[in-house]
Amino acid sequence: MLTILGAAACFAFMNYFVNAAGDLPLMQKVFFRNLVATFLVFFLLLFDKQKFRIRDRGCLLWLFLRAAVGFLGVVLNFYAIDRLASISDASILNKLSPFFAILFSALLLKEKPTAIEVLFVLLAFAGAFFVIDPTFSFAAEEVFPALAGFASGACAGFAYTCVRVLGVRGERSNMTVFFFSAFSTLVSLPFFIAFYAPMSAIQLFDLTMAGVSAAGGQFFITAAYRLAPAKELAVFDYAQVLFAALLGYFLLGQVPAPLSYVGYAVIIAAAVGRWVYQLVRDRRRERAAESGENGNCPRE
Repeated sequence: MLTILGAAACFAFMNYFVNAAGDLPLMQKVFFRNLVATFLVFFLLLFDKQKFRIRDRGCLLWLFLRAAVGFLGVVLNFYAIDRLASISDASILNKLSPFFAILFSALLLKEKPTAIEVLFVLLAFAGAFFVIDPTFSFAAEEVFPALAGFASGACAGFAYTCVRVLGVRGERSNMTVFFFSAFSTLVSLPFFIAFYAPMSAIQLFDLTMAGVSAAGGQFFITAAYRLAPAKELAVFDYAQVLFAALLGYFLLGQVPAPLSYVGYAVIIAAAVGRWVYQLVRDRRRERAAESGENGNCPRE
């Protein structure tokens, strides 16, 4: 739980530093976000026995899919962070990713969701509606960034599904992180050079810290899912929204619109409900399995 909270805090700080860097080209921010992680994981892999070896050709396809869609998700997320009224809005929309992961798992892994899981997905999307346009003004300058944040959650959900496939195939987590970070750095590099904007020392510090925070979040979240099952941890990742709201309020003077809070509550309630549902369902299965092993399996 502590490691997943550490990841949530790191990603909230990443959002803060991206916003605090001010009016810089989007790809310049994306480049720095991935550059630091690329170097850190590069040195970790240097001391790994398998170095930069990819498990098999089948994994290579999923690594490309995870990297490409994940990169698009980062671009959309940063666009939302720069243009939404508060960084907590961007955070909550990006945190729709677990619900999108349910949909993509059904499509890619043929994992059929239950009716209750579908209900939680619909509830989360209903909450997102309040965040996307809390004033119901449908002003383009407000709606487009919010839709970008919503789409970033979809991209993250697809990317996490790819990560799961890679885990099942036995690919190392550090290799998955490195492939994504290196891919994103290389793709954003030409845009970084072509549209480079001079930076002050403070802006350079902010972007560097955004990269450090992103890398810290990656390591914390990897450690978290190694220490405990995902079903027991996922809900605590929503602490990022609280951290982002506090950072936005105290350091950036940002106050979300009143109906945004309604959206936060609905989405987090859907996440907590799904978490509780999974725990109860798994415990029932464990009890049923134990009863079967003891010869007391109930009759069908």
